[in-house]
Amino acid sequence: MKPTIRIAAAQTPNGSEMVLYRHDESFLIRVDGEVLMHSRQHESELELARLGCAHIADEPETAVLIGGLGLGYTLRQCLDIVKKDARVTLCELMPAVVEWNREHLGVLAGYPLSDKRVRVKQTDVVDHLARHKGAFDAILLDVDNGPSAMTDAANSRLYGPQGIRICCRALKARGCLAVWSAEPSKPYEQALVRAGLAVRRYRVAAYKGGKAQSRFIWVASHDAAQLPPGGGEPKPPPVKRRRR
Repeated sequence: MKPTIRIAAAQTPNGSEMVLYRHDESFLIRVDGEVLMHSRQHESELELARLGCAHIADEPETAVLIGGLGLGYTLRQCLDIVKKDARVTLCELMPAVVEWNREHLGVLAGYPLSDKRVRVKQTDVVDHLARHKGAFDAILLDVDNGPSAMTDAANSRLYGPQGIRICCRALKARGCLAVWSAEPSKPYEQALVRAGLAVRRYRVAAYKGGKAQSRFIWVASHDAAQLPPGGGEPKPPPVKRRRR
């Protein structure tokens, strides 16, 4: 049995330890001992880009924002979809994640950070979106395992009502917001609907052949015609009756 080798470590903004490991030809990242990412389970990260960028595959001069680098698979799939004149902004809060991709992980997804279309911003994705009104044809978010961890203050800033409004303002009129999640979240999808967006929910495999282990992706837009086919349509949130 080949050993699991600790390659590097960094501290997250909330003080947790994030560690990069290699086992044989695979890489994984753990946070406080829990597996956050694994290179063998990246199909849903590819699907995030496929669903979020489907409406701009044939469009010239598009602008995409990706929140969260991960192991680089979403970025790679996005680059494979958009045209050569596209602009792709990657927001990654942790410099170690970018450094690890350049030094250790780039081979997994064809060295996506080396693509001339990519601009890396070491910043909070909410802050960047707030400064760019009507700027993006697609916004792809894969941050903190998705909106299910709404108890975390930093997480709710992105996935709560304020974060949704900021995302809406940063989209172009026919743009799409695509959000990855490890778990389903009815409160989040209903918050998207309350924001006036057309929404579709997709259940996708975590890895090829792994139907038993699913992830979830929402795609939302001001223009329902831009949404990819398939998926499920969330039920509208209940209307609160006024007391007489």
